[in-house]
Amino acid sequence: MIHIRPFSYRPSESEKEQASNSYLMSLVAIIAGLPLPILNLLATLIFYLGNRKSTPFVRWHCMQALLSQLSLLVINSITFWWTIAILTDKAQFSNQYLAFVLTAIGYNIVEIVATIYTAVQTRNGLHVEWFFYGTLTNLFSTK
Repeated sequence: MIHIRPFSYRPSESEKEQASNSYLMSLVAIIAGLPLPILNLLATLIFYLGNRKSTPFVRWHCMQALLSQLSLLVINSITFWWTIAILTDKAQFSNQYLAFVLTAIGYNIVEIVATIYTAVQTRNGLHVEWFFYGTLTNLFSTK
């Protein structure tokens, strides 16, 4: 699921810190903006935009954090609005809703664990590529 691969050069201490902070920013945004999923994406997008002219190592990790937040936005938004619909009696509680909520909770837990792991490994100068997001990030970024 997560692969540690060599990067094209050895990042400096400040690059390691900035790349690690991109994941920490998304983690803080997840915790702070949990009821409103768009806040997670906006915080990570702002951090990415602030670092888009940084070194390739930092840009790459900011992009991976941003892309992972996009899918989290979709899952959490559906969960949020479906829950609101149930609370306002516009939808009924169902097995499908319960299955989706449990899946969303599981996805959020995996995201948080992967984010913490990646932040630590990136701070140590290791290049961590997530399944799917790493490949997608390679399409959008140049090393």
